[in-house]
Amino acid sequence: MDGFKKRTEQKMKNILETSLQLFTEKGIKNVPIATIAREANVSQVTIYNYFESKNNLIYETMVYFVEREYQKFQDVMDSDLRFPQKIEAFVFNKTQDAVKINEELYQYIMNSFTTEGSFLARMYQEKTIPLFTQLIDEGKQSGYIDPNISNTAIMMYIQMFTEYMKKDEAVEQILPLTEDVTKLFFYGLMGKRD
Repeated sequence: MDGFKKRTEQKMKNILETSLQLFTEKGIKNVPIATIAREANVSQVTIYNYFESKNNLIYETMVYFVEREYQKFQDVMDSDLRFPQKIEAFVFNKTQDAVKINEELYQYIMNSFTTEGSFLARMYQEKTIPLFTQLIDEGKQSGYIDPNISNTAIMMYIQMFTEYMKKDEAVEQILPLTEDVTKLFFYGLMGKRD
C-alpha cells in the first residue's frame, strides 16, 4: 500500500473513531460535521470528500462500529479461553457497550438491523449466526450446554429474541435492560452456575 493510500485510510479511520465517540456520547442529531471535523483535526471538506454527506458518515460509522464489535466477538471465539470465560467476556462486553451508547445511536443501529437486506441484517446472517453456532457447538463439547438440545432449537430461541428486537417499542425498552437481558439470554432464569 502506498503512503498516500495509507494516510487516507488512517484519516478515514480517525474520522470514524471520532464520529463514533461523539455519536455515542451526544447522539447523532447533536453532533454537527463541524464538531467532528474539529475533534478529528480535519476540515469539513475532507469529511465531505470521504463520506459525501452526514447520512453517509452516520451509516459508515455504524458499519465501522458493528465490524469492530464483530471482531471482538471473533477474537474471543478464537482465544484459548474456556467456554464460561467466553460467555463472561460477551456479557461484560455487551454490558459495557450498552452503558456507554447514546439511545439515539442505539435506535439507529437497531432500526438498521430491522431493515431487510441491510448491512446489519446481512452481517447477522452471514457472520453472527455461524459464530453463534460455533459457540453452541463448543459449549456442547465442553459440557456446558446440554447436548440433547438441538442447535435448531437454540437458534430458534435466538431468532425469537432477534424478532422481538425488531419491534419499535423494544428498542426503547431494551437499552436500560441490556445487562439483565444479556444475562437472561446466556444464563436463563436459573442464573449463572459455577
